[in-house]
Amino acid sequence: MTQIPFLSIVAPCHNEEEGLREFCRRAAAAAHSVAGDAFELILVDDGSSDRTWEIISSLAADVPQVLGIRLLRNHGHQLASTAGLSASRGERVLLIDADLQDPPELLLMMIPIMERGADVVYGQRTRRQGETWFKLASASLFYRALSKLASVTIPRDTGDFRLMRRRVVDILLAMPERDRFIRGMVSWIGGRQVALPYERDARFAGTTKYPLRKMINFALDAITSFSTTPLRISTWLGMMSAGVAIALLIYTFVRWLEGETVTGWSSIMAAVSAFSAIQLICIGIIGEYLGRLVQESKKRPMFMVETIVRGNEHAELSIAFSEMSASDRRTALDAAFASGEPRSQRSSRIG
Repeated sequence: MTQIPFLSIVAPCHNEEEGLREFCRRAAAAAHSVAGDAFELILVDDGSSDRTWEIISSLAADVPQVLGIRLLRNHGHQLASTAGLSASRGERVLLIDADLQDPPELLLMMIPIMERGADVVYGQRTRRQGETWFKLASASLFYRALSKLASVTIPRDTGDFRLMRRRVVDILLAMPERDRFIRGMVSWIGGRQVALPYERDARFAGTTKYPLRKMINFALDAITSFSTTPLRISTWLGMMSAGVAIALLIYTFVRWLEGETVTGWSSIMAAVSAFSAIQLICIGIIGEYLGRLVQESKKRPMFMVETIVRGNEHAELSIAFSEMSASDRRTALDAAFASGEPRSQRSSRIG
């Protein structure tokens, strides 16, 4: 554990039992091509309900470079990725999903680009195989809306699949927010970031872990994390509504002076409904931002680790692992396996 690897590969996993072994085989082969044995493959079990952790433990026993992390519950893709990045020690860090939609073999093209001076090499999708027209249309709409609203330039048609230098990862981990949008946070860091166009494959096995509800929540996290434009829109809607209301009052007063009254309740109900809808939309937008402020103010741990495994050894990490500095995390990982005691002799330190 004391030797710093050249490359770390971080892969969050949630119910990936069907394709996990194939992912590990291909990722390890790609890493060996560029780093020899000087790499680590970090697999993060994000509260899976299938045999994912059992397979990760088996892979850790068979492949010396595999480090398995099991979270105490499902934290979501972004926090599971953060947990894996927190445990990484490599000078180059590849963040990739375990579903094999992003080919690990692209690492062989990313490394030379980084050696020419890039701080980040991110995959940019030119084609997405195996996805429905609704997913493609909604993703296209989301990225284009985000590019208009965000305060930083976030490349279109990109995911979290990217190779980063150690300094970029350390800056990313130093950001304290809980509602994380990693691709936007990396863009905010800046430096020289280079796109690598590629065709995204269909899932090797299993089904998507991002249903419509999670996609909507993810989009809200992205927009509220990198843009205050919705708040500005709500302000303009309020001002427009006030202007329309004043115009209606003037119109009503003039008609009253002329001795004519506006008959019927339908026009009144339509106006009341329209203004009420605008008010509720504005309150909802403000509520989204206030809700995130409340969550941030609680300062709860970003993620909780149940156990980690390397080889045949299992260990627990302090619940404060997510709040440590980068150097302290590496020290804590080294210490977790330093005693060499078998699992049955270790005392639980969860919580």
